[in-house]
Amino acid sequence: MDPFSIVTTELNAVSERMRLAVVSEARRPASSPSGPGLTPPGPQVPTLATAAEYFFKEGALGKRLRPTVLLLMASALSRDGAPPPALAAVDHSPPRSPPGSTRRRQQRLAEAAELIHVASLLHDDVIDNAATRRGLRALNIEFGNKLAILAGDFLLARASVTLASLRDADVIMLLSTVIEHLVTGEVMQMTAKPEELLSWEHYARKTHCKTASLIAKSCKAVVLLDDELPGCAEVAEAAYEFGRHLGLAFQYVDDVLDFTGSALSLGKPALNDLRSGIATAPVLYAAAASPALGRLIQRRFKEEGDVEQALSWVASSDGIQRARDLAAGHARSARDALTRLPAPASEHAALARAGLVELTHRVLGRSK
Repeated sequence: MDPFSIVTTELNAVSERMRLAVVSEARRPASSPSGPGLTPPGPQVPTLATAAEYFFKEGALGKRLRPTVLLLMASALSRDGAPPPALAAVDHSPPRSPPGSTRRRQQRLAEAAELIHVASLLHDDVIDNAATRRGLRALNIEFGNKLAILAGDFLLARASVTLASLRDADVIMLLSTVIEHLVTGEVMQMTAKPEELLSWEHYARKTHCKTASLIAKSCKAVVLLDDELPGCAEVAEAAYEFGRHLGLAFQYVDDVLDFTGSALSLGKPALNDLRSGIATAPVLYAAAASPALGRLIQRRFKEEGDVEQALSWVASSDGIQRARDLAAGHARSARDALTRLPAPASEHAALARAGLVELTHRVLGRSK
């Protein structure tokens, strides 16, 4: 099963709406929908629109894991079967206009979550001085740091408008704390004290903030947007746990791929974390058996030869396998959380549930 294929039409529609949300009137083709709702207010700034649109153009969309998860979760909990064609088409209503149905509200949420995610990538690339992203030149290299930061801010602003249109205080609060967590996680990474760099508790909390929080809280928000779902509080908590464990599994696999993947397959430099002074799960596991590696971690691999030496010690340890096992444990926990959701109400809901299960396996087997 290809879980992405279950929601392909909707996913493409959400992606197209995101492109429309970030492109200025000056850059929009004449054949594209227009109107005040799809046009950023005030003077148009084509350069900013070009930068903001950079990772939403064809061929640069990435995995779109987050909106896929949210659309599958919405389908798995739906009592109405597959969305009719009208609801799987591009929503051309203005960003500020409240969506007219539960499914449209969930699509808006998927849109906002991906906008927040991409904004965080743009900011991270500036902080890390990254050269590539998704196989392309990073935006900070293409347009410069200042414009990359402003483009990320612009995407966060568009996400905020989209969230406000949902008119749901609980959902707006959930996604607002996601943005807070993204900032918190980055600050934790930048300002960690030497002893914190060796702390599993510190690393796990940072990982939750930077990766798992967005998926977890977005999954919970999908449930909260369905006002008529029975047992909403319990279902929302199960959805949250699924997203949290899936996000953690995704990140721990990412930690492994930084050692085992190539720059070509990853779309970003291999050993990027080590070179950025970051000790990830395989390194922390290896350091438990090597005090000397701990000293390299505490000085953030800054001295000449530190990265190469750390790589050698990690390769000769069981750190990579233990990190894989950790990811597998979280994938199992994600599947366990799915068993606490209501029984599927239709064939399409059952298919979407199976798609969510398949995603937990695909996360473990991915190569990029």
